[in-house]
Amino acid sequence: QVQLVESGGGLVQPGGSLRLSCAASGSIFSINTMGWYRQAPGKQRELVAAITSGGNTNYADSVKGRFTISRDSAKNTVYLQMNSLKPEDTAVYYCKVNARTPSRMIPTDYWGQGTQVTVSS
Repeated sequence: QVQLVESGGGLVQPGGSLRLSCAASGSIFSINTMGWYRQAPGKQRELVAAITSGGNTNYADSVKGRFTISRDSAKNTVYLQMNSLKPEDTAVYYCKVNARTPSRMIPTDYWGQGTQVTVSS
């Protein structure tokens, strides 16, 4: 019902930047919170950043001051600008959207397929 397509991952050197995008499509009635999570090998998936429909943001302590989340509600798209990247930022990054659809008006979480971010020299 809701499809998420992520893009922007890749290999970058320490100190570099990347911008992730996640576009939601399908039969969408409304989108509430949009967010990014990441999972490194052998670790649990963790919240990186989230943004509400009103524009309030929340960040993991480890990325504050380096990452910026934003959204374009007209395009149903969320972005994650990642600056000053560190090797410990290496992980698969997943987009999550909390949305309602005409056939399911209860807010439901939808996940993207993930995009690999590797920070290495």
